[in-house]
Amino acid sequence: MMKQILFAGVIGLFLTLIGTPLLIKLLARKGYGQYIRDDGPREHHAKRGTPTMGGIAFILATLIAYFLSKLITGATPTLSGLLVLGLMAGMGLVGFLDDYIKIVKRRSLGLRAKAKMAGQLTVGIAFAVLALQFADARGQTPASTRLSFVEDFGWTIGPVLFVVWALFMILAMSNGVNLTDGLDGLATGASVMVFGAYTFIGVWQFQESCANAQSLTNPAACFEVRDPLDLAVVASALMGACFGFLWWNTSPAKIFMGDTGSLALGGALAGLAICSRTELLLALLGGLFVMITMSVVIQVGSFKMTGKRVFRMAPLQHHFELKGWSEVLVVVRFWIIQGMCVIVGLGLFYAGWAAKK
Repeated sequence: MMKQILFAGVIGLFLTLIGTPLLIKLLARKGYGQYIRDDGPREHHAKRGTPTMGGIAFILATLIAYFLSKLITGATPTLSGLLVLGLMAGMGLVGFLDDYIKIVKRRSLGLRAKAKMAGQLTVGIAFAVLALQFADARGQTPASTRLSFVEDFGWTIGPVLFVVWALFMILAMSNGVNLTDGLDGLATGASVMVFGAYTFIGVWQFQESCANAQSLTNPAACFEVRDPLDLAVVASALMGACFGFLWWNTSPAKIFMGDTGSLALGGALAGLAICSRTELLLALLGGLFVMITMSVVIQVGSFKMTGKRVFRMAPLQHHFELKGWSEVLVVVRFWIIQGMCVIVGLGLFYAGWAAKK
């Protein structure tokens, strides 16, 4: 069964390694280049015209890798896996429309705010509603109406509040990745680490699943997750696809992921957290995205209340650029921070399981 995970990761990696340069040539031929804001760091002006919408590469690679891994191993796709992939593709479509309008109209803003939000809400609501349907033989649906950290806890919040909560997570993570995608390879590399963590989490949950409680040494320590192995397959496909894309996206970037990619990755992260019952843990596993998002919240809040800015520029990565750090230095140090967040998050995940043993 673990062959699915290996095949998905390797195929995703291979497809973006060979497919991204083909996409770069296609986008360059059509003149689909990035529009750079004039108020950003001066060094970024040289990036104007770099092909964007690169998220197309790893979205397609992930989808192909997932279904090919199923075809090769003879396994059947699960509803949990399909829902996360659908959320990723749907958010990616909203981002694609945003990117396309930016390119065609040659402006830094694409879709109007209301139209963009409407698209995100539509995709998010569809995911949240479907995730509470189609219970399996054990009565488990892909998502749960209870909040979760390393597993479900507390009282049920009901289907309506669950949809609101799921929407918050989807919007927060998609916009968090979008804000992080300001330097070459930063968001891509950080995403690789989080998807790697979810690959591990899915494998561990599968090995300790309540569906196999009779064969476990301590059935009380099992995980009540519907399709943990398939979530690991999805995470592995995403990790491999993002890793291959990083080869072309790292400094100096030959292509940007655009909103097409950032919204898709944020949606996939939220979907994996919801379906693996690790919703609150995602705030730690994706700590870099949270930190950068909070820098924008702090900057805007401080300016509105006091008229003063806390940072030289938000999001946070640009603050350090304006302090004189090179782009590569910022990216590597932020990757280190993200790596520490993943290590601590996985440590807490394991500790939560060990405490029940």
